[in-house]
Amino acid sequence: MTEYLLLFRNASADNGYISSSQDMANDLPLWKAWIGQIALQGKLVSTAPIRYEATIVRDGQIIPGQPHKENNQVLVAGFLICRANNMEEVAVWSKSCPILKYPHSSVEIRPLIPFPNH
Repeated sequence: MTEYLLLFRNASADNGYISSSQDMANDLPLWKAWIGQIALQGKLVSTAPIRYEATIVRDGQIIPGQPHKENNQVLVAGFLICRANNMEEVAVWSKSCPILKYPHSSVEIRPLIPFPNH
């Protein structure tokens, strides 16, 4: 089986996530159910939401403050690592991800390359 990284992207406000605390609380049961289905199959490796605060290291500089955002204010808001037989299996799970109810949201699926063990 291959491990896959799912990156959850969502639009943001200028200084925080666009989702309110109430939105996040309302979405928690949806996330638990969605992640639970992956875990019940024995295919969940790790998952976590990501705090908004960030430090960027670029060109020899350390830039504290805000996370990297794409031009349309979209940023990575969380991740999940899972095991699956193929990309198509992960894509089917991703179609029902709770993040997709928000405008400008997406799930990016990336296969992971294992490091050699020697």
